[in-house]
Order: sequence, then structure tokens, then C-alpha cells
Amino acid sequence: MKRQIFKKQEAFFTFFLLFFLANTYASSPNGQLSSRITELFDQDWRFLKTDTQNAEKPSFDDTQWRRLNVPHDWSMEDTFDQNNKSGRGGAYLPGRIGWYRKTFILPDNYGLRRIFIEFDGIMANSDVWINGFLLGKRPYGYVSFSYELTGHLNFGKVSTNIIAVRVDNSQQPASRWYTGSGIYRHVRLVVKSPVHIDQCGVFITTPEVTVDKALVRVKTTLVNQSVVNNKVILNTSLIGPDEKIVQTSESTETIFAGKSVVIQQDITIKNPQLWNLDKPNIYKVSSRICIKKEVIDEAINTFGIRKIRFDAATGFYLNDSNLKIKGVCLHQDGGAFGVAVPLRVWERRFELLKKIGVNAIRTAHNPVAPEFLDLCDRMGFLVMSEFFDTWTALKKPANFGYHLYFKTWWKTDMHDVIIRDRNHPCIILYSVGNEIHDNLNNEEGFKRFIDLRDLAHSLDSTRPVTMALFRPNNSNVYKNGFAELMDIVGQNYRENELIDAHNAKPERKVIGTENGHSLKIWSTLRDNPFMIGQFLWAGVDYNGEEDWPYVVSDAGLMDRTGALKPRAYERQSWWSDKPMVYIARNVESTEIMQKDGSDATDLISKLVSDWTPRNIETYKTANVQVFSNCEEVELLLNEHSLGSKARPSDESPYKWSIPFEPGTIKAIGKNKGQVLTTYELRTATQPFKISLTADKSGITDEWDDLSYITATIVDKDGIQCPEANLSVKFDISGPGIILAVDNGDRASKEPVQAQERRTFKGQCIAIVRAMAPNGKITIKATAKALTSGSVIIEAVK
Repeated sequence: MKRQIFKKQEAFFTFFLLFFLANTYASSPNGQLSSRITELFDQDWRFLKTDTQNAEKPSFDDTQWRRLNVPHDWSMEDTFDQNNKSGRGGAYLPGRIGWYRKTFILPDNYGLRRIFIEFDGIMANSDVWINGFLLGKRPYGYVSFSYELTGHLNFGKVSTNIIAVRVDNSQQPASRWYTGSGIYRHVRLVVKSPVHIDQCGVFITTPEVTVDKALVRVKTTLVNQSVVNNKVILNTSLIGPDEKIVQTSESTETIFAGKSVVIQQDITIKNPQLWNLDKPNIYKVSSRICIKKEVIDEAINTFGIRKIRFDAATGFYLNDSNLKIKGVCLHQDGGAFGVAVPLRVWERRFELLKKIGVNAIRTAHNPVAPEFLDLCDRMGFLVMSEFFDTWTALKKPANFGYHLYFKTWWKTDMHDVIIRDRNHPCIILYSVGNEIHDNLNNEEGFKRFIDLRDLAHSLDSTRPVTMALFRPNNSNVYKNGFAELMDIVGQNYRENELIDAHNAKPERKVIGTENGHSLKIWSTLRDNPFMIGQFLWAGVDYNGEEDWPYVVSDAGLMDRTGALKPRAYERQSWWSDKPMVYIARNVESTEIMQKDGSDATDLISKLVSDWTPRNIETYKTANVQVFSNCEEVELLLNEHSLGSKARPSDESPYKWSIPFEPGTIKAIGKNKGQVLTTYELRTATQPFKISLTADKSGITDEWDDLSYITATIVDKDGIQCPEANLSVKFDISGPGIILAVDNGDRASKEPVQAQERRTFKGQCIAIVRAMAPNGKITIKATAKALTSGSVIIEAVK
């Protein structure tokens, strides 16, 4: 009884102290730490790759655990094994239970603050504790979320805090593709005033846009977590692409204790710099809360001034300019990095996709990291943001997928994704599902979609809602009224059915949400003005969703190292306006090895871009395809002209069937007789040396910055040897490390966190990070019986 009385007294004293401190702070804005502090929380975690008891308790001894930084994907550290339960979806890498713990100290003056931890993504089924107190659980591995730590923390130099995270990805198979495991995105600690801007509490729209002026509408949610009422001033500044303040607005509001308010400010600016694909101009909104002229909280959000419109007859408009959406679907993994992907991986891939004419991305089939969308904003890509691959129905082989949690979590997950991402100018369309197996013929299926659609509309009315239908005629969605529930009808494949659906009801707005690579499929978009766009499956090869001995899907325009395939150049000939020409030849059956894990020739397209046949002595006839957007192409073999051909009216490739001769084959692209571009292939002789190149000659020591080092086996004339299958060893000196090695072989199961890799088609890569702000980093590559190669890159500030 005495113990219970003491606990009640202690609780009352704690409440009184917090009341006093909050009241003192709120009425004394001249105190320290007046504004927000955001601290990257990625460094110095402890990790255990198994389950254990009591690891959430502060007294638990984790000194023997591995020390690492996040983002971290532990699955990519494991061994590919055909018997792993994850199977083809998980790239035959195991799922497990893992633990992370981090010890940290907070200064005394943080005691007056509200303190939050933000996770950009944990895969999957995470439980988070602070000092032994369970903060919560999130099953979905693709969402960002935050917890408030206030009331459970210790302050002062001698008082430690323990954040503990249990990640359960052991129930496999859990997906149809590789998901990775662990705290695989960034973590932040955020310290705020008791009166502050809410999490994702600034919503920016541009309801009126012309070239002369734009109306920018800023809705800001302010929260008062103190125990007294506060009169605040919200000062909002629009900052232009040149970092200069363009316009400001100021509002005064009283926020009652424990309440929140939403303040709307409409700001007109003249001669706006519009966000578009060629000039993706980025503005900022600086939001400051002041009490008695003291800034107590500040948040900065980026946005773009643009308007979008979808028309049933003529398709998509960006800033009144009609354009076709030429998109690709992308899974979130970064090849050798698994799902813990430095931003440079995506930047490099986006550069290559943009080169071949891609202007849009579908985030298949889940929310992506916030910095992924930041990059799309900066580089000028349109985005179809997708939320779920499943609702309640199981999709094989994922026995333990999100369908188990959908009914409980869909509203929370979807809410958190939309409010996090709705300021991104790149996002033009929301997709609430991919090839959903729930019954769309009954009342339950209708209601489920309507609930999802209406939630999206309530949180962001500026973007339409679609979903990726699959085999729609099997569920009669065009006859039973379901298609009419969708703002835009999206469909995977069966492009002619989508065309017929529009022609039957011309008021339907239609888009291809997942499409193949063929000319026939491209022509359905090209030749129908009402078709909004297409998203190719896929932009980049991705881990998983393949049958053993393969562990990487072959659907991409480029392999997972970033090497563009012949089909990418075919796409460039249709999608890019810049003059280009490219030579490929059909591969004979004798050049395609068996699926023995030693070779993964492009079996789908059966095209290669080399002039070095495997069986060169018996190779007689070469069937050559030339991809070009030029009006005319001339083909030369060893300087002898094989004639010129006009571009086929249907945009199919230029084709020649010619007797093979070793030497040089050259294609010349012309318009009106003027040479615009050339491309040539040469026959390689014996491997002689390693040629080493770096895609970036200078890199910073930031986590997101990298340099891709490509090792190419060449002959004595510097010609790539496509048949060279050799082991290359990388060595590094100076302030840098080799993070990963890789090649384009879909069947390769070599460890990626290594310094040695076999070449595929004569190439492999090493990926390097700087570990200091300055200095020379030398990378050397060696292979048996070859002259070594080296390259120097600079670590720069």
C-alpha cells in the first residue's frame, strides 16, 4: 500500500514538474534552443542478426554485437541458396529476425523540448523501444513513420538512453520480389518546441498557374503540446530557385493548450519559374513560428510551380503542354546494395534513363524513400506513386505478405505516405494497388477501392487516383461499373483492351500502367492521342522474381550495374529526339549457353552489341539491326558501303543480313543527307589488359556519394572482349573504400561485399566511397595473365 501511495505521489510530482517547465518555457521564449534541431541518427548502431531475449531492456549487454551505421540491408550480406524459404521472390536470400540498438546522450536543456525519432523505412514488422518502453509496431516495410520519445528520456552527460529495434523478416516468402531486411533507410532525431509545426504539417499547392503569375497556397498545421495557450505568429517565406526570397506572408493565431490549428496562406508571385521536365525549377517554403518575435520552430519544404491536366481525348498536359508519359517501372533495390541504396545509385540510373527518353517513373509497387522523390523533383521526372501490391487477397509466392495486415493498417500507411510526399511536383498520379486479386465484382471490392480513393482525395485533391488493373475482362471491370470509379483507368498489359475500353466510352481517361518492350506496344501509345502514357516493365533489372539458377530479373532496359541493353537503344530510337544510331546483331543459338549459372546472355531480346561472335571461325551470316531515329542510315563493313536505307514508316529497326567479316562495322545516321551521328563495332582479338574507368572523378565523403569503377577486358587495340570471363581483383589506396563489386550476370551468386568479381561480357564493376574530405584515391585492377589497370579519383569537399 505504501508503495502504491509513493508511486501516485511520484506521478503527481512528475506531472507538476512538466506543467511548470512547459508553462515557464511557453511564457519565456528567450530561453535556449528556441528553434528545431534535426539530427541524422544513422551512426553507431549495434546489430545482432538473430533473435534474442530482453534486448529491449536498457540493462541488456550489447557490447559483443556488431557495430555499424544505417541504412543497412542484412539480407545482401547472406549467401544465395536455392533452399532458402524466400525463394524466387526473395532472390534466394534468407529472411531472419534482427536487432538494432543505439546508445545516445541528450543535453540537460533538451528536457524542455518535445523529442521525436523518424524512421524512413524498416523492413519489416518492426517493434521500437526507448529505454524499455514500447513505442509501437509497424508491419509495412515501405512506409516512413515517427514516434515521440518525450517522457521516456534521460538528460545530462552521465545519463544514457537506449533505442532498441526488433525487425522480424523471418516469415518467408513475404514478397514476389526482393525486399531486403533491416533499418534500410535513414533515421533522424528531431527536437522541437512544445509549440511546433506538425509532422509533415506543411501542404503546398499551386491552384492557379500561368506564365505571368502563380497562386501558391500554403496550409500549415501548428500543434501546441504545452499546457498553456499560446499566441503565435506564422511567418512564411517563398524562396526562389536562386535562393532569394520571392514573397512572404504573416498570420497571427492563438493555439489553445493541447490543440492544433491549420493556417491557410495564399501568396501570389509574378513571373514564376515553372517546374517542367527540361527545367525542373525548385522553390522552397520556409515556415517559422514566433512567440514575441522569437523563432520557436522552423521547417523548410521544397515544391515546384506547375499545373497538370488529364484529358480523355488528348491525354496529359504539363503547364498546358501536351506530352506522352514515357515511363518505366522501378523496384527499390540498388543491385549490389540491396535496398540500402545511396542516392548516387539512383542519380546515375536516372541520368541513363533520361538519355534514352524516359520521362516518368512508376514506384512499383510501394512507397519509395523520400530522397528518391527529391531526386525526381530535381531531375525532372514525372512519378506515379503506388501504395500497395496487395489488399486482402494472397499473391503467391508471398504467403506472409502485406495482405495479412491490410485491413488494420492500410489507412494509417496510406495517410502517412501521402502527407509525407504531397509537396513533390514530380508526383502526378496516385495508384492504390497493383494487379489486386480481391474480387472487384462485388460490393466489398467496390467499397474497398472507394475507401482508398476517397482517402487519397481527402488528403490531396490535386492528383487523380488510379490502380493497375490486370486481366480486367476476367473481372468485368469495364462492364460492371468498376472502371467508372477510377479517376483514370490504369491497366497492365493487354493494351488493345484498354484502347477498346476507351473507344467504348470516350469519356474514360486511360493509361498503361505496366507494359512490354515491343514496337507493337509502343505504337498503341504513339498512335492514340487519348492514351496518356505507358510504364515499361522494367527500367532496371532487379533482385529476385526469377527461377534458380537466376537471382536477378532480366526485364530491365539496363542491367543492375547500369549497363544499357540493346532494347534500351531501341527505345531511345522511339522516345528521344536527339539524333542517335546503334548497332546490334541477333545472337545465334550456338552463342547462348545453357542455364548453368555461368552465363546470362539476354535471352529475351537475343541481341548483343559486339562484332566478336563466340564461334568466329564458323559464323557465316550476321543479322544486323540498327536502331536510329534518323531519316536514313548507311551501313559500312570494313569501309565498304552496304547501302543506305530510309527509316521504316512504323519505326521498326533498320535491318541487314550480311556475310560476316571480322573488322569494323559502322552505321551512319543522316537527315537530308547530312551526317548527324555514327556508331561502330570492332572485332576483338585476345584479352590483353584491363581498362579501368570512373564515372565520377571527384566524390565527397557523404554517404550518398559514390564512384562507379568499371573494369573492361580489352585486346591490345582497346576493344572490349565480350567472351572474357575472368576474375578481377580490385585494390584501393588512399581515403576510400570499396563498398561492393558486381557484374551484369543474372545468375552470378558471388558475394557483392568483396574486392573480387568475375567479368560478364568482358566487364565488372567496383563501387567506391570516399572516407575523408580530401585526398587521392587510387583503384587498381588485376587479373591473371593481363596487364593491370588503374584509375585515380579525388576526394573533395
